[in-house]
Amino acid sequence: MIVNWIIFEGIPGQNGAQAFLTGSPRIAQNPQAVANLCALWQCHASRTDQFVSYIHNMLTFQFGNSYQNGQPISTQVIAQGRLQNTLLLLGVSTILGIIIGAVLGIVSASRRSSILDKLNVSASITTSALPTFWIGLLFILVFALGLGWFPSGGLQPASWTIPGNLPSILTQILVRIQFFFLPSVTLTLISYGGFVLLTRATMMEALTEDYILTARAKGLSQRVILFRHAFKNASLPVITASALAFGGILSGAIITETVFAWPGLGFWLFQAVEVKDYPVMQAMFYLISLTVVAANFISDIVYGIVDPRIRYE
Repeated sequence: MIVNWIIFEGIPGQNGAQAFLTGSPRIAQNPQAVANLCALWQCHASRTDQFVSYIHNMLTFQFGNSYQNGQPISTQVIAQGRLQNTLLLLGVSTILGIIIGAVLGIVSASRRSSILDKLNVSASITTSALPTFWIGLLFILVFALGLGWFPSGGLQPASWTIPGNLPSILTQILVRIQFFFLPSVTLTLISYGGFVLLTRATMMEALTEDYILTARAKGLSQRVILFRHAFKNASLPVITASALAFGGILSGAIITETVFAWPGLGFWLFQAVEVKDYPVMQAMFYLISLTVVAANFISDIVYGIVDPRIRYE
C-alpha cells in the first residue's frame, strides 16, 4: 500500500487531480466545479492528510471515481462485468495451462531424451518466447479474417446490445464460446510452456530417488509411480508457480485483452494508462497486490496438505 502510494506521488509533473482539472476545459471554466472537485480529492491538503485518507480508502475499498466517466471504480469493476470477464478468461486459460503443462512435463520426464521429450521442450520454449500480441494477431489473421471460423474480438455481437435482440440461451452460450476461444487459446499457449519445463525438471530429479526404485520393485504400474509417487513429491515448485499465476489473475492479460478487445480488467487498465486515469490504476495495482499475497498464503497451506513432511506450528 505504501509503495503504491509513493509510485503515484512520484510521477513527474502534475498530480492526477490537477491534470484532470486542467485537462478538462468544461470543468476548468467553472470555478465552483473546480472547488468542489478539489475539496473531494483533497488537492490542497497536506501530504500526511492525503496519505492517511488514502490508507483509509484502500482498507475500506473506497477507490473513488474514475477520471474517464466519473463513475465509482468499485461499481465499474463488478457491476459492469469486467471482473467476471477477466476471471473467466484468465481462470480457464490458467487452469488449462497448468494441467496441460504438468501432464506434458511428466510425460517428457518419463521419456527423457526421446523424440517426444525433445518436441515437448522445443514447443514449450518456442511458445513461451513468442510475443503475446503476435500470437493473437496471427490467430485473428488466420482464423478470424482468413477462415472466418471465429470473431476477431469482443465479448458478444454488437447487435445483442439492442433491446429485444437477444437469441435463445443455447445460442448465446455457443456464440460466446466462439468469442472466448481465440483469446483463451492464446493465453494457454503462452502459459503452458513454463509448467512443462518446471514439471519436467522436478520430475527428473524425483525419478532418481530411492523410493521410486522401491515402487518399481514392488511391481507398481508406471502411471501409479509417475502420478501418485513422483509427481506428488515433485509438485511443490509447480504449486508455487501456479499460485503466482493465479495471484496475477486480476491484472488481466493486458496485451491479450487489448488485442481481442476483451472487456476485462486488463483492457480497462490499458485504457486507464492511456488517459492517465490515476484512481483506476492505483485501485488495480492495490487489488493485484492483494491477490498475489492471498495466492501465496494459499500455496503455503497447500504445501502442508501435499507434503506430510511440512508442518505449521
